[in-house]
Amino acid sequence: MRHIEFHDREKETKEIRAVLGVEPSLITFIYGPINSGKTTMISHLIEELPEEYVVFYINLRTRFLSSYDDFIESLFEMEMESGGTERKRKETLAELVSSVTQVAGIPINKEFLDYVFKDNKPKNAFSYMIKLFEEVKSAGKQPVLILDELQKIGDVGVNGFLIYELFNFFIDLTKEKHLAHVFAMTSDSLFLAQIYNEAMLSGRCRYLLVDDFDHETTSAFLGGHGFTDEEKAVAWGCCGGKPICLVELVNAKLDGKDVESESKKLLKIRTSQMLSIFDEISLGKVEYSEKDIIAEFKNFEREEMVGYDRMSGEKIFLVGRNVLFVDPTQRTIKPQSRLNLLAIREVMSSV
Repeated sequence: MRHIEFHDREKETKEIRAVLGVEPSLITFIYGPINSGKTTMISHLIEELPEEYVVFYINLRTRFLSSYDDFIESLFEMEMESGGTERKRKETLAELVSSVTQVAGIPINKEFLDYVFKDNKPKNAFSYMIKLFEEVKSAGKQPVLILDELQKIGDVGVNGFLIYELFNFFIDLTKEKHLAHVFAMTSDSLFLAQIYNEAMLSGRCRYLLVDDFDHETTSAFLGGHGFTDEEKAVAWGCCGGKPICLVELVNAKLDGKDVESESKKLLKIRTSQMLSIFDEISLGKVEYSEKDIIAEFKNFEREEMVGYDRMSGEKIFLVGRNVLFVDPTQRTIKPQSRLNLLAIREVMSSV
C-alpha cells in the first residue's frame, strides 16, 4: 500500500509546542478548512512529544452521538491487565494511568464507569477525569486532552446543556486548575463561529488556524515526488495547497498519469458538484434562489477572500455545504479550496 509521508507544518507545530511549554491557562481551538491536514498534523505531533506528556486523544469523527451516553462512552476505553492466563482488573487510578499510551481515550474500569453513568450527568465523567489527570500530574507528567471533530457534539440531543457543561469543564482544566492542556479541533466553521461568539469563552481561548499549504510548502512537497516546475505550476493552479488534492495528483503521477489531464478532471468534477446546487434549487430542495447563490459566488470572480459584516442565510448555506469557509476570528470568507474557487469561477463564466 502506497504511503504519502507527513510534510512540513513547522509554523503550526511550533505554536502548539509553545503552548505545551507553559502552564495550561487557555483552551486552544485548532481550526481550518476541511482536509487541510489538521488531524494528520496533530497525530504527527503526538508521536514526536517527549514522554513527560500524556496525551488523551479522542476523535469523534466516526462516532454516532445521539445521546449523552453516546458522548461519554466515546471518551473512555475499558482497561484490563493481562496476568498469565487470567485477566486482572486495573482497580486504582494509578494502575489505570500506568496503562496509558500516547494516543488513547480516557482509561477506565467497570467500577469507575458505573460511577460515571449513575446519575446521567456530565459532572460525574468530568469529576473522574479530573481525578485521573491529577494522578498523571502526581506521577510527574503533563496531561494533554485533545478532542478532534468536536462539532460532533452537535448531534447530541441535549446539545445546549452538554456544550455548556463541556466548556465549563475545559475552563476548569485550564484557566482554573491549570491541570491539563486542552485542544479542541474542528473543520466546521459554522460550529467555530458559534463557539467564537460564546460569551462564557471570552478571554479563555486561543485560536490556531491550520490552513492549506502555502506556495513554498506546496512546491517542496511536490518536488519531493518528482514534479517538474511545469507540473508544480499546474498542480498549484488547480489545487492550491490543499493537501488531499495534492496527494491525488501525486498518486496520479506515480501511476504514470498526466498531471494536467488529472487536474482538469478534478476541476470538472468539482464544477459539476457546484452546479448540482442549482439543480436542487430547481427541484425545490433549497430555499434560496439561483440569484441568491450567484450573488454570493460573484464575490469571488476576482477576489480569493472577502470580509463580511454579517452572516446571511445564503452564506451559512454555502458554508454548511463546504463550498465556503468562514473565519470568525478575522471575519473573512473564502472558498474551502483553490479547486472550489476555480469551480465557482467556472460557474460564473457560464451564467
